[in-house]
Amino acid sequence: MPPRWPRKPDRRDPAYRRLDDRMNFALHVAIFAASNSGLWFLTKIQVLHWASLPWLTGTWAFILLVHAVYIFALANYSASEENEITGTPSQPPQ
Repeated sequence: MPPRWPRKPDRRDPAYRRLDDRMNFALHVAIFAASNSGLWFLTKIQVLHWASLPWLTGTWAFILLVHAVYIFALANYSASEENEITGTPSQPPQ
């Protein structure tokens, strides 16, 4: 069952951004796994001979690792950061 969002999706919502980034990462992992497993399978049954396949897999795996580090360790999803970027105040004026 797909995740349901309890309110109207808004990219300015920190929780929505976090969920969206993690779903994009999951899609990146799925495309990596499907593509590389297919290419390695074709290489093993000798339909495809691609000498640079280990380089492609290694480079893509490194990019995937960098994506994971950003999503899970470096990304700041606080509301105040988004407000600084858009120029809107974090607290409504009183």
